[in-house]
Amino acid sequence: MKIKHLVAACAVSLAAVGNSWAEGFNHKGWDQLLKEHVASTDEGNSTQVDYAQFASKRDELKTYLDSLASVSQDEFDGWPKADQLAFLINAYNAWTIELILSAWPDLDSIRDLGSLFTSPWEKEFVPLLGETRSLDDIEHGLIRGSDRYQDPRIHFAVNCASIGCPALRAEAYLGEQLNDQLEAQTHAFLADASRNRLRADALELSSIFKWYREDFEKGWRDFYSLEQFLLQYGSSLQLTPKVTQKLEQEKMAIDFLKYDWQLNAKR
Repeated sequence: MKIKHLVAACAVSLAAVGNSWAEGFNHKGWDQLLKEHVASTDEGNSTQVDYAQFASKRDELKTYLDSLASVSQDEFDGWPKADQLAFLINAYNAWTIELILSAWPDLDSIRDLGSLFTSPWEKEFVPLLGETRSLDDIEHGLIRGSDRYQDPRIHFAVNCASIGCPALRAEAYLGEQLNDQLEAQTHAFLADASRNRLRADALELSSIFKWYREDFEKGWRDFYSLEQFLLQYGSSLQLTPKVTQKLEQEKMAIDFLKYDWQLNAKR
């Protein structure tokens, strides 16, 4: 009897592991590629991508991209919102890698892939949810432009293949882990002094906070100002009591840093 119970318990445990990938969508192939080819730097606050090794596994990447393309809008709409958002973030990041590989190694920046009239983010080359889309469509339409998610932390998860970007996470996003993953990404990005730092009497922040400031002021977790959002992550920013008080009074000077568009390639 005890052996039977043990076998049953093992079966349940194995099923739970399988369901972590099956629920919503199976991102296991993408997860494995990220674990193999994304390396942590700057005490874990940033990452570098080994595009040369990614290129050697391009068939595996394309298999994953094809699996993304096979999902219909109706199927997607039936998933929990966290699974939907994880799917869209993974799709954005995976297709960005594919875009870089389309010209690798003959580029220094993702912006090299644009033209005089079209940015690389406006290129329509992504088959997703029944349409051919651009990276901008995914980020600004499906994610930001949708009323479904309204989570500003996505700005620390979608990765534009540049040094100035928040780190490309070395694992796939999963619906059941999404909140913890987004929290970790946010803390890591804010703790990176090359992107966000206190300097003299001003708080110097990534230009992400300038470009998308409205997303941080829409009421997520009842934050209606950028200052309120930053105070939530004061430990990562290493805010002093004086700076904290100024932020609370919305009297802290905030400057925005120049964005580094160099490729986030392994060096």
